[in-house]
Amino acid sequence: MAVSCKDAIVPKPRGYQRLELPIHTYQKVISDCGFSWDIPTYAIMLPDSHPTAEKCWFNIYYKPFNATLHVSYKPVTDRRKLIELMEDSRTMTYKHTVKADEIYEIMIGNRYVQGMMYELSGSTATNFQFYVTDTTQHFLRGSLYFNTQTNIDSISPALEHLKKDVVYMLESLRWKE
Repeated sequence: MAVSCKDAIVPKPRGYQRLELPIHTYQKVISDCGFSWDIPTYAIMLPDSHPTAEKCWFNIYYKPFNATLHVSYKPVTDRRKLIELMEDSRTMTYKHTVKADEIYEIMIGNRYVQGMMYELSGSTATNFQFYVTDTTQHFLRGSLYFNTQTNIDSISPALEHLKKDVVYMLESLRWKE
Protein backbone atom coordinates (compact mmCIF):
# COMPACT_ATOMS: atom_id res chain seq x y z
CA MET A 1 0.00 0.00 0.00
CA ALA A 2 1.39 3.37 -1.04
CA VAL A 3 0.65 6.43 1.09
CA SER A 4 1.37 10.00 0.11
CA CYS A 5 1.27 13.30 1.93
CA LYS A 6 0.79 15.27 -1.28
CA ASP A 7 -2.51 16.60 -2.63
CA ALA A 8 -4.13 14.72 -5.49
CA ILE A 9 -3.29 16.03 -8.95
CA VAL A 10 -6.34 17.66 -10.47
CA PRO A 11 -6.41 18.83 -14.10
CA LYS A 12 -6.92 22.57 -14.48
CA PRO A 13 -9.73 23.96 -16.62
CA ARG A 14 -8.88 25.27 -20.06
CA GLY A 15 -7.77 28.88 -19.93
CA TYR A 16 -8.18 31.72 -22.37
CA GLN A 17 -5.58 34.24 -23.35
CA ARG A 18 -5.66 37.67 -21.81
CA LEU A 19 -6.84 40.32 -24.24
CA GLU A 20 -5.42 43.83 -24.10
CA LEU A 21 -8.15 46.15 -25.37
CA PRO A 22 -6.85 49.14 -27.34
CA ILE A 23 -7.95 52.64 -26.42
CA HIS A 24 -10.88 53.95 -28.46
CA THR A 25 -9.28 56.51 -30.79
CA TYR A 26 -10.47 57.29 -34.30
CA GLN A 27 -9.40 58.65 -37.68
CA LYS A 28 -11.59 60.10 -40.41
CA VAL A 29 -11.95 58.05 -43.61
CA ILE A 30 -13.49 59.63 -46.69
CA SER A 31 -14.90 57.02 -49.04
CA ASP A 32 -15.33 57.41 -52.79
CA CYS A 33 -18.71 55.76 -52.28
CA GLY A 34 -20.82 58.58 -50.90
CA PHE A 35 -19.89 58.89 -47.24
CA SER A 36 -17.23 59.57 -44.61
CA TRP A 37 -16.86 58.31 -41.06
CA ASP A 38 -14.41 57.84 -38.23
CA ILE A 39 -12.90 54.37 -37.85
CA PRO A 40 -10.64 53.10 -35.05
CA THR A 41 -6.94 53.90 -35.44
CA TYR A 42 -6.11 50.21 -34.98
CA ALA A 43 -8.33 49.21 -37.94
CA ILE A 44 -7.73 49.35 -41.69
CA MET A 45 -10.41 49.90 -44.34
CA LEU A 46 -9.69 47.86 -47.48
CA PRO A 47 -11.65 47.19 -50.68
CA ASP A 48 -13.39 43.81 -50.65
CA SER A 49 -11.22 41.52 -52.78
CA HIS A 50 -13.79 38.76 -53.27
CA PRO A 51 -14.38 38.10 -57.01
CA THR A 52 -18.11 38.87 -56.70
CA ALA A 53 -17.60 42.06 -54.66
CA GLU A 54 -19.07 45.25 -56.00
CA LYS A 55 -17.25 48.58 -56.27
CA CYS A 56 -18.40 49.96 -52.91
CA TRP A 57 -17.93 46.85 -50.82
CA PHE A 58 -15.07 46.92 -48.36
CA ASN A 59 -13.76 45.37 -45.18
CA ILE A 60 -12.61 46.98 -41.99
CA TYR A 61 -9.97 44.71 -40.48
CA TYR A 62 -9.37 44.88 -36.73
CA LYS A 63 -5.92 43.30 -36.36
CA PRO A 64 -5.83 43.19 -32.52
CA PHE A 65 -9.02 41.09 -32.58
CA ASN A 66 -8.55 39.18 -35.85
CA ALA A 67 -12.02 40.40 -36.80
CA THR A 68 -13.51 41.93 -39.93
CA LEU A 69 -16.47 44.24 -40.42
CA HIS A 70 -17.81 43.48 -43.91
CA VAL A 71 -19.48 46.60 -45.26
CA SER A 72 -21.46 47.20 -48.43
CA TYR A 73 -22.68 50.54 -49.70
CA LYS A 74 -25.52 50.85 -52.21
CA PRO A 75 -26.94 53.98 -53.77
CA VAL A 76 -30.70 54.25 -53.36
CA THR A 77 -32.57 55.03 -56.56
CA ASP A 78 -36.15 54.98 -55.26
CA ARG A 79 -38.28 54.10 -52.26
CA ARG A 80 -38.92 50.56 -53.53
CA LYS A 81 -35.16 49.90 -53.77
CA LEU A 82 -34.65 51.18 -50.21
CA ILE A 83 -37.35 48.86 -48.83
CA GLU A 84 -35.79 45.95 -50.75
CA LEU A 85 -32.33 46.69 -49.30
CA MET A 86 -33.69 46.95 -45.73
CA GLU A 87 -35.59 43.68 -46.12
CA ASP A 88 -32.52 41.94 -47.61
CA SER A 89 -30.49 43.09 -44.61
CA ARG A 90 -33.09 41.76 -42.19
CA THR A 91 -33.33 38.46 -44.09
CA MET A 92 -29.54 37.98 -44.03
CA THR A 93 -29.51 38.61 -40.28
CA TYR A 94 -32.36 36.22 -39.58
CA LYS A 95 -30.67 33.41 -41.53
CA HIS A 96 -28.68 32.99 -38.30
CA THR A 97 -31.77 31.95 -36.28
CA VAL A 98 -30.67 28.33 -36.64
CA LYS A 99 -27.75 29.00 -34.24
CA ALA A 100 -28.85 32.21 -32.50
CA ASP A 101 -30.44 32.03 -29.08
CA GLU A 102 -31.92 35.49 -29.56
CA ILE A 103 -31.74 38.39 -32.00
CA TYR A 104 -32.14 41.87 -30.55
CA GLU A 105 -33.23 44.66 -32.88
CA ILE A 106 -32.09 48.13 -31.85
CA MET A 107 -33.32 51.13 -33.84
CA ILE A 108 -30.70 53.79 -34.40
CA GLY A 109 -31.01 57.27 -35.71
CA ASN A 110 -29.86 60.83 -35.63
CA ARG A 111 -30.24 63.65 -38.11
CA TYR A 112 -27.84 61.93 -40.55
CA VAL A 113 -28.77 58.25 -40.37
CA GLN A 114 -31.72 55.96 -39.67
CA GLY A 115 -31.35 52.23 -39.34
CA MET A 116 -31.20 49.07 -37.30
CA MET A 117 -28.55 47.22 -35.33
CA TYR A 118 -28.91 43.51 -34.72
CA GLU A 119 -27.23 41.81 -31.76
CA LEU A 120 -27.24 38.03 -32.05
CA SER A 121 -26.65 35.92 -28.96
CA GLY A 122 -25.48 32.32 -29.03
CA SER A 123 -22.93 30.49 -31.15
CA THR A 124 -23.57 32.29 -34.43
CA ALA A 125 -21.01 33.10 -37.11
CA THR A 126 -21.72 36.80 -36.59
CA ASN A 127 -22.90 38.46 -33.39
CA PHE A 128 -23.42 41.99 -34.68
CA GLN A 129 -24.93 43.45 -37.86
CA PHE A 130 -26.43 46.77 -38.91
CA TYR A 131 -27.80 48.85 -41.71
CA VAL A 132 -28.15 52.63 -41.98
CA THR A 133 -29.63 54.96 -44.57
CA ASP A 134 -30.48 58.59 -45.14
CA THR A 135 -33.86 57.27 -46.47
CA THR A 136 -33.41 58.93 -49.88
CA GLN A 137 -30.01 58.28 -51.56
CA HIS A 138 -27.70 56.09 -49.46
CA PHE A 139 -27.71 52.63 -47.84
CA LEU A 140 -24.88 51.02 -45.85
CA ARG A 141 -24.88 47.51 -44.36
CA GLY A 142 -22.32 45.86 -42.08
CA SER A 143 -21.66 42.47 -40.54
CA LEU A 144 -18.97 41.74 -37.94
CA TYR A 145 -17.12 38.42 -38.07
CA PHE A 146 -14.22 37.06 -36.07
CA ASN A 147 -11.79 35.32 -38.44
CA THR A 148 -11.51 32.21 -36.25
CA GLN A 149 -13.95 29.80 -34.71
CA THR A 150 -15.16 31.53 -31.59
CA ASN A 151 -16.56 30.72 -28.19
CA ILE A 152 -18.93 33.51 -27.16
CA ASP A 153 -17.55 33.50 -23.61
CA SER A 154 -14.01 34.10 -24.84
CA ILE A 155 -14.84 36.80 -27.42
CA SER A 156 -17.33 38.70 -25.28
CA PRO A 157 -14.90 41.47 -24.16
CA ALA A 158 -13.66 41.96 -27.74
CA LEU A 159 -17.21 41.94 -29.12
CA GLU A 160 -18.34 44.61 -26.62
CA HIS A 161 -15.29 46.72 -27.48
CA LEU A 162 -15.94 46.45 -31.23
CA LYS A 163 -19.66 47.19 -30.85
CA LYS A 164 -18.74 50.49 -29.18
CA ASP A 165 -16.46 51.27 -32.12
CA VAL A 166 -19.16 50.49 -34.68
CA VAL A 167 -21.72 52.62 -32.83
CA TYR A 168 -19.21 55.50 -32.82
CA MET A 169 -18.54 54.96 -36.53
CA LEU A 170 -22.27 55.13 -37.30
CA GLU A 171 -22.68 58.26 -35.17
CA SER A 172 -19.82 59.92 -37.08
CA LEU A 173 -21.12 58.85 -40.52
CA ARG A 174 -21.86 61.68 -42.93
CA TRP A 175 -23.31 61.25 -46.42
CA LYS A 176 -21.98 63.15 -49.41
CA GLU A 177 -24.60 65.14 -51.29
